[in-house]
Amino acid sequence: MKHLLIILSLLLLSFTIISCGSDDGSKSTDNTLYVSVGESGTILTSSDGTSWDNRTSGTTNHLYGVTYGNGTFVIVGDSGTILTSSDGTTWTSRTSGTSYGLLGVTYGNNTFMSVGFSGTILTSSDGTTWTSRTSGTSYGLQGVTYGNGTFVTVSWNGTILTSSDGTTWTSRTSGTSDNLQGVTYGNGLFVSVGDSGTILTSPDGTTWTERTSGTSYGLGGKTYGNGTFVTVGESGTILTSSDGVTWTSRTSGTSDKIREVTYGNSTFVTVGDNGTILTSTDGTSWTLRTSGTTNTLYGVTYSQ
Repeated sequence: MKHLLIILSLLLLSFTIISCGSDDGSKSTDNTLYVSVGESGTILTSSDGTSWDNRTSGTTNHLYGVTYGNGTFVIVGDSGTILTSSDGTTWTSRTSGTSYGLLGVTYGNNTFMSVGFSGTILTSSDGTTWTSRTSGTSYGLQGVTYGNGTFVTVSWNGTILTSSDGTTWTSRTSGTSDNLQGVTYGNGLFVSVGDSGTILTSPDGTTWTERTSGTSYGLGGKTYGNGTFVTVGESGTILTSSDGVTWTSRTSGTSDKIREVTYGNSTFVTVGDNGTILTSTDGTSWTLRTSGTTNTLYGVTYSQ
């Protein structure tokens, strides 16, 4: 009997050691994901920016913008289309309350915000239920971001609107009549980009200064990561800046229009026409990736 107890004790100890050893990080999960959206309901996902999978969106509407916040991806597009997903794979259609095309979406201050044609602004705390807000403009709002306690959205003819809560909006003087296509925030600075190589910067969203981009090509996509601003645009244009003031042209290796750029997992990812996807670890050297589609890709984000 004594020998049996010893054997049982040794077996139990061995099982415990094996169990503890196998749990050394093996149960940790990484839900970080790149999501790109585009023409005719296209949704692509990637864990690394290199290999991409096609997902079923359930719509044939063009999808223009995508963001991530509070454990949820939100996609917006034509005819008031809004889709949400917790994992980037399975998508659910939501009621937006508008038939206007939605062109941009962001997350900040515990709020999802989407903007679009005819001055449309929608807000949601969860991505499911959406409320229409009064923007004070009839212009199509092209992009929106959040930073420094402020939402900023931009539009045609140099239109810039700001809000601290997403409900009440104030028009700001941009100093340009060029169409503004996008806006981002990073390192204490808002950066807006647009037609004819327009770049504007602002520390607060209220006072804006025009910067020299060095290009006459239209700029649309923009992001900040790894101490670097990156903006992209027509004819494969890629510009980078460490401060938002001085910009350097980079070689993209494509002549396709690049429409959006994001940063995550130490990698910049840009997307554009004909299914173009490029990646870079530093914003300087770019590598073309296989997307598996020839559809135009309008938006990209990273869950982080």
